Amino acid sequence: MSESSKSTKSISSEAQPLRASMDIWHSFTLGFAVVSPIVGLYAIIGVQTAVTGGGWFAALVICLLMQLLVATVYAELASQFPIAGGAYKWARQLYGTTAGHYAGVIYISSTIAMLTTTAYAGGIWFAGFFGATGDSGSEKVLWATFFLALCTLLNLAPVQVFKLVIKLGVYAEVVGSLGIAALLFLFFRQHDVAMLFQHLGSGSAPSQTAAFLAALAIAGWAFIGFDACSTTAEETLEPKRAVPRAIFFSLCTVGTVVVFNSASLILAFDRDTLIASSATADPITPLITGYFGVWIEKPFLAVVMTAFLACGASVVKYTSRIVFSMAREGNLPAALSRVTGSNMPHNAVLFTVLLSGCGLIFGLNDDAAATIIAFGTGGLYAMFAFTTGVALFARLSGRWNPNLGQLKLGRWGLIINIAAFTWASFELINIAWPRPYAISTDAPWWQLWATPLVLGSILGITTLYLLINKLLGKRP
Repeated sequence: MSESSKSTKSISSEAQPLRASMDIWHSFTLGFAVVSPIVGLYAIIGVQTAVTGGGWFAALVICLLMQLLVATVYAELASQFPIAGGAYKWARQLYGTTAGHYAGVIYISSTIAMLTTTAYAGGIWFAGFFGATGDSGSEKVLWATFFLALCTLLNLAPVQVFKLVIKLGVYAEVVGSLGIAALLFLFFRQHDVAMLFQHLGSGSAPSQTAAFLAALAIAGWAFIGFDACSTTAEETLEPKRAVPRAIFFSLCTVGTVVVFNSASLILAFDRDTLIASSATADPITPLITGYFGVWIEKPFLAVVMTAFLACGASVVKYTSRIVFSMAREGNLPAALSRVTGSNMPHNAVLFTVLLSGCGLIFGLNDDAAATIIAFGTGGLYAMFAFTTGVALFARLSGRWNPNLGQLKLGRWGLIINIAAFTWASFELINIAWPRPYAISTDAPWWQLWATPLVLGSILGITTLYLLINKLLGKRP
């Protein structure tokens, strides 16, 4: 029996499998909600403008194209190994239990950080909807905590309720993101297309090169989350066929919407007004009401709030499946692998939300927006680099034969894998690089080094844990 056949057999024989209840459409909507054009763009446009000044559109497009390479590697793996846990399981199958343990720890940490970032940004929009200022760091953290509580309730509710919210989130994206962007582009455009590539380096960044690298780092947030489709593969019908399609479809759809929306906003808004408003928590609503009237403020905030909530609930779901998968194999407490009568891992959900809430400590600083975005983005790119790296090694060493999967790329698979690993590694370093001009000149050192500090600590603790287990003769 071949190595790949053994891997497939071991995957299919896992204890406590999750019930397959999602078709390709539900898998796509989950990926769409996690990537979310509104969350991806509205969370970063203020920081992008403040740091780069302008001209960040090109960085956004480059980032999307590079992420499509990473998504291709994920789709290849998912077409052969469709199992709860996604990248964690792939590392374990292709390189062994130790690699799987590192992958699982990085994956859980990164997706929890992603949830922290989503909650922090979502809390800002919730505060605006309910009429609160939410200007101070403590207020933002309070609203983020409220946001996390709602996401928890949605994941503990019957699956029909969860699916309804995700569906509403997709509709909210169509109306609040694509619809408004189309109106701005067609009727309120103030500049020609050349504006998309002007004013780079006129923000807080000290040079055009620094501004472009910062723009790439910040843009990374807009194109993460497509891996949610692979993480929930065990709950998807015909996963080897459906999951790779859902990965591509969600990233391509969201990427197209984000690029179009960013172009519409840049071309419709007066640049000086946008720069002045980007210092506030929500730079979009005042500018939208300036064109459409004050009547649109509440409906617009409600639409954006719904999109954020769908995104947050989706992140909780797919992160809890990674926790469940690791606990099922003894790498986390067994209690986290328990499922209810309705086949839902409630303990894993609560564990995910509690750890995410701990990450909100980085948001207590009033100027923490850039730090929180880097905190949430950096971990995911560490996972992208790790997964594409393991896949590349397994491909070259013969541990993995991609031709056994349903998605067959031939010689192009190796070229794409090399490019994806190179990009993910570069972007990880770029995101983790300390930038005082992106936060504040008097920011404490731990805030500047938040991403490498947290990631390094997690890897250090994991290494120590594995070494102790080895000395004691225990399996990792």
